[in-house]
Amino acid sequence: MGNAQSNRRSPVSRRAYLKAAGAGSLVGIAGLAGCTVDTNGGGGGGDGDGENAIIAGTAPGFPPFELKNEQGELVGFDIDLLEAVVAETDYSLSEWREFEFDSLITALQNDRIDVIAAAMTITPDRRQTISFTDPYYNADQSVLVRRGGDFQPESLDDLSGRRVGAQEGTTGDGVVQDRLVDPGKLDAADYNAYGNYVLAVEDLENGNIDAVVLDRPVAETFAQERDVEVAFTVKTGERYGFGVRQNDDSLRTALNDGLQAVRESGRYEEIRNEWFGGSPS
Repeated sequence: MGNAQSNRRSPVSRRAYLKAAGAGSLVGIAGLAGCTVDTNGGGGGGDGDGENAIIAGTAPGFPPFELKNEQGELVGFDIDLLEAVVAETDYSLSEWREFEFDSLITALQNDRIDVIAAAMTITPDRRQTISFTDPYYNADQSVLVRRGGDFQPESLDDLSGRRVGAQEGTTGDGVVQDRLVDPGKLDAADYNAYGNYVLAVEDLENGNIDAVVLDRPVAETFAQERDVEVAFTVKTGERYGFGVRQNDDSLRTALNDGLQAVRESGRYEEIRNEWFGGSPS
């Protein structure tokens, strides 16, 4: 995809999106894998929008946190939440830029963006290279299988000898590597790491793989949109945070204050209910 400004999107709830877009809209996200948006120029102040303007980075293809609607607009829980949080600060959000998930930290370190809003799990390894805000969402990992299929696993051990998929660089990828591939329960040749979860779910539907490991709320969204179902959930206790550069204490503090203000005002609950129907976070 060429360099283009990301669209300013109109507000849309998860329920309205599911009703209007249908399954076909998620298929279109697959073409975004590997694309970046407006990669010329850096972050750290935006493109002429003032010294307090910031650029956000995300990775579409992870509904309902970040995705493209039928009009090609960037929408999702993370999009609405970060914009609400920034509105409570002295900063302004000048634009969104899109990357593959495993390129976001590099983009942040190279000053191409100033904040990551991409359902990124706070982990010790990531803390070695970037800083995180306070957590804004709790999640576990789920395993998707074809709806009504013969394969109905009940634990990770049941994935042994099967063909498994996850998105590269995600917690699901780590779960498969650490708990299946590394212990020898799953042959590395039977594991497919995808650039985008939409591609993984498509392969699952088409019978090219037997299961997909991914974040629980995202798995539940795919289960509503596609011919797949959640077989079981793995408790991981992971939490999402907005990512910032390690030396950007001012922005991190501002975002934490903004997040607290959004929670106290009830706006967080409104956004959560729009995208998750009131599920806990």
